[in-house]
Amino acid sequence: MSGCDHPGLLPMEAVLERLLALADAAPIEQVEQIVLAEADGRVLAEPLIAALDLPPWANSAMDGYALRLADCSGQALPISQRIQAGTAPTPLEPGTCARIFTGAPLPEGADTVEMQENVELDEAGRVHFREPLKVGQNVRAQGQETRSGECVLPAGTRLGPIELGLAASLGAARLSVRRRLRVAVLSTGDELVEPGQALGPGQIYNSNRRLLIAWLQRLGCSVVDAGILPDDLQRTRAALGALGEVDLILSTGGVSVGEADFLGIALREAGELALWKLAIKPGKPLTFGHYQGVPVIGLPGNPASTLVTFGLLARPYMLRRLGVQRVEPLGFAVPAGFTWAKPGMRREYLRARLEHGRVVPYANQSSGVLRSAAWAEGLAEVMEGSTLAEGDMLRFIPLSEILG
Repeated sequence: MSGCDHPGLLPMEAVLERLLALADAAPIEQVEQIVLAEADGRVLAEPLIAALDLPPWANSAMDGYALRLADCSGQALPISQRIQAGTAPTPLEPGTCARIFTGAPLPEGADTVEMQENVELDEAGRVHFREPLKVGQNVRAQGQETRSGECVLPAGTRLGPIELGLAASLGAARLSVRRRLRVAVLSTGDELVEPGQALGPGQIYNSNRRLLIAWLQRLGCSVVDAGILPDDLQRTRAALGALGEVDLILSTGGVSVGEADFLGIALREAGELALWKLAIKPGKPLTFGHYQGVPVIGLPGNPASTLVTFGLLARPYMLRRLGVQRVEPLGFAVPAGFTWAKPGMRREYLRARLEHGRVVPYANQSSGVLRSAAWAEGLAEVMEGSTLAEGDMLRFIPLSEILG
């Protein structure tokens, strides 16, 4: 059973498809040249092309002895030179071997390396090879990792420690990346108070703002913090007008059509908004539209709903605008450590962790309970219209897949 079987509810796949199509239509095209030290988390704007072979020359994978296999017919070989990493060897003298260390260039004429544990040295300092040898053993061939001119990382790659290390190994000191996505974060409602202030009657501390700002910074965004907008139309208009140039307006609490929803009113005055009802739980209401040409995403206000919809929908949208193609989080099948007797109308994302190789959900799955996510290690996906017995397989999405 899909969300399409319930009037007004959109299935997860349809919503994500819409968002990615909208992202493809509004790419971030500006490019910056930055040094490697500043490139963590950024997105490549141009392919990384190898400027040299890697490794640039054949080298030894072991501490041992380099030789020409044809010279080894059972007799001991004298040592003609000693080759350390960072030195240039001379051609190998026929009928000899070279003492060589890991990473050192193979001398011209050598085609094999034997590790030092498999040899014996006699009193004359000659090397006896005790094990059968084969050509090319323990040799890292020139260009075995990549060849000059080869595309090593395509445009749209999100850079992390591994990618930066690879770029450094090719001698790239600077990279072309998409400029940062500029995101304005809005919270609305007189009921919200910032931590450190005293709570008044009916007020709560604003957790979503801190959650989203930290998350956006991890994603490499430039954040415009608009703070908490009061329930006042004029002041809301003024706050929107002061945002400056941004690529996305991100709000929490939903942008509904109620007469007291001043953010929704102000946004619609200079744009358009559509309310999508998602066939997921938590996170049923989601708003998308534009304000003065700037895309707007309105997330539901309950913290767990914000977590799920931002991680599974808003985050992929933002990454796609930067040119990243693979934006959906990886998940893997794990046996359930619980039962699910009543099939639901909506797909549910349970805050859960792994215990003894099985998925166990937090006891309280209320959308207002952020503690469930602090306890959890990921999201367990229970498909709409399905039941589960212990041991049945379901998809588990680690939080590490969506938080970075």
